[in-house]
Amino acid sequence: MRNRDFRKRPDKKWLFVLPAIILFSILLSYAVMQLWNSILPEVSSAGKLNFWQALGLLVLCRILFGNFGPGNRFRGRPGFGRSREISEKWQNMNEEERTEFRSKWKEHSRRGGNKAPDDGNR
Repeated sequence: MRNRDFRKRPDKKWLFVLPAIILFSILLSYAVMQLWNSILPEVSSAGKLNFWQALGLLVLCRILFGNFGPGNRFRGRPGFGRSREISEKWQNMNEEERTEFRSKWKEHSRRGGNKAPDDGNR
């Protein structure tokens, strides 16, 4: 019974989240406006921005360079989100395979990452 009553109540977190989002947008727009107006008119022939133009610029940049969906920020980047796969591989390794992996990783780190191995034939 108690769980059903809890589900029927409106979620009160929006009473705090929505004003925080609005306040953050206002502060970010103000910061963009101040930076633009202090740098670009002197450096180039750009005019000064007002608050609403700065807000519009932020929205335009978000549309062009980002997305509005949550959790999609790193989609498509190579290597991101592979921690589960690597963790499963590690769990399935026996102790000998883990020792071999550690030694290869140490050698990889000593060489400085993706540099070609030095075979000594040069």
